Amino acid sequence: MSENTLKNKPVGAEFGIGGLAAMGAGIFTNPIDVIKVRLQMQGELLRRGTYKVLYKNTFHAAYVIAKHEGITALQSGVRSALVFQFVLNGTKLGVFKSARSHGITVNEDGQTNIPKTIFITGAAGCFGSVLASPFYMIKTQMQSQSAEKSIATGFQHGHTSEWAAFKNLWRTSGIGGLYRQCFANTPRIFCSAAIQLTTLSIVDDWLKPIKIFNENSVLLTFCSALVGGTCVALFMQPFDAVSIRIYNQGTDSSGKGLLYRNYFDAYYKIFKIEGLLGLYKGVFPTWLRIGPHTVLCFCFYEQLESIYNKVV
Repeated sequence: MSENTLKNKPVGAEFGIGGLAAMGAGIFTNPIDVIKVRLQMQGELLRRGTYKVLYKNTFHAAYVIAKHEGITALQSGVRSALVFQFVLNGTKLGVFKSARSHGITVNEDGQTNIPKTIFITGAAGCFGSVLASPFYMIKTQMQSQSAEKSIATGFQHGHTSEWAAFKNLWRTSGIGGLYRQCFANTPRIFCSAAIQLTTLSIVDDWLKPIKIFNENSVLLTFCSALVGGTCVALFMQPFDAVSIRIYNQGTDSSGKGLLYRNYFDAYYKIFKIEGLLGLYKGVFPTWLRIGPHTVLCFCFYEQLESIYNKVV
């Protein structure tokens, strides 16, 4: 992290810079997110070997989706995804950067205070994820939805557009429908935010003394973010798989899920029927998305922060 990071900026500025940086990264990584969701929904609550494998791997999934639905299908749900990224990462990075610049998450030597960083970043991420939950739900349902029935996986909501999905949910269920299972994403986000930002801070502390890096180097940000993103992908995957299933499931007339009652019920059913591998479906595209997304997000942050400091 650069010295610019250590300047005390208004929380609103940190929120805006973090949100815009995440949106910039999201444009590039959304196609991988679509592939990840399709792989995670494949064979839902079915034992291995009892269903047809439509997507053999990450690259095959990209080919099949593009072939049957067109290349633009790889950007399904991108509008909702970008709004979710703005709110989530604006909150998460805004709190993280502000806490660090005010010395809350560092010790007397200026090194990362691990317990405080984990708690503060995890809590901030959870708050942002709950706030932006409707956008995550629509994003997930649009990404899972296929225009071609022969390659459809999971429940198909039949949305004609993201805006139509929001209007339909509001008309049928009101605010409760938009925020249905809004806490299902919090275990995933707490894990990802805490691991990502704590790991990034620790690696940043380790790399700064090395002469080939300097505190203003994009290379320092790149290396720190890459390690942080990789750690997130490995530990977050089971939580991610569960949240995707919950947000995409169909509901009855009262708004209750057709397959899963709650987070723990979903976790139990997936593990019982699909096994441990069921919770790790899509782990490679998860890494393929989170690694570059983390790197791009923090590199964009550095550049936007530099512009902000010049202007202000």
